[in-house]
Amino acid sequence: MRVALRAIRARDRRRLARLARAHPGVAIHPGASTNLAVARFELGPGARVEIGDGVVTERTPRALRIHVAAGGELRIGAGTWLRTEVEGVQLVVYPGARMTIGADGFLNGCFLSAKSELATGLRTWIGPGSRVYDADQHDIDAETPERRAPVRIGDFTWIASGVTVLKGVTIGSHCVVGAHSLVTSDVPDHALAFGVPARARGRVGDRSSVRP
Repeated sequence: MRVALRAIRARDRRRLARLARAHPGVAIHPGASTNLAVARFELGPGARVEIGDGVVTERTPRALRIHVAAGGELRIGAGTWLRTEVEGVQLVVYPGARMTIGADGFLNGCFLSAKSELATGLRTWIGPGSRVYDADQHDIDAETPERRAPVRIGDFTWIASGVTVLKGVTIGSHCVVGAHSLVTSDVPDHALAFGVPARARGRVGDRSSVRP
């Protein structure tokens, strides 16, 4: 069993090395999980992807999708868990956009889309079925073009399952956003927010010692 596991890891390292050779903008830390070799990488010309030390994911073929279009940039901080056991994780970066996932994050079966800039903080959790968008995704009508505005999610914040976060929103640190909420406006630090649209309805204490 150990021999077989070592052989699989060696093969995966070769696959990741080929990916980096084919796309010079890709930098995967040697300490990141070799399971990243079964992810679906869709990379345009000039795309930049940086995956930090200790980033882990399950060995679920193609359940992790990393799409970075031409000139886009994706950074995944050290110690982040991209969990694909419940649902797949999709990280989509459009041309010239930037997505930054803070260290020790927990992305659990969620979808993140950056057309301008999307950033999560230290130890941010995003639950299954949740979606984060920094743009309308398309024009509204013939006279209203697509609007884009950065999204920022603070340190130690938990976005529960089935939440949708829309463009231009800043969610503070040490927050909890309840399941199936629609976040259309800013959420202050230490807020318990939920609803459609989400509103701050309580206070959350220090979450810095909480683990997934």
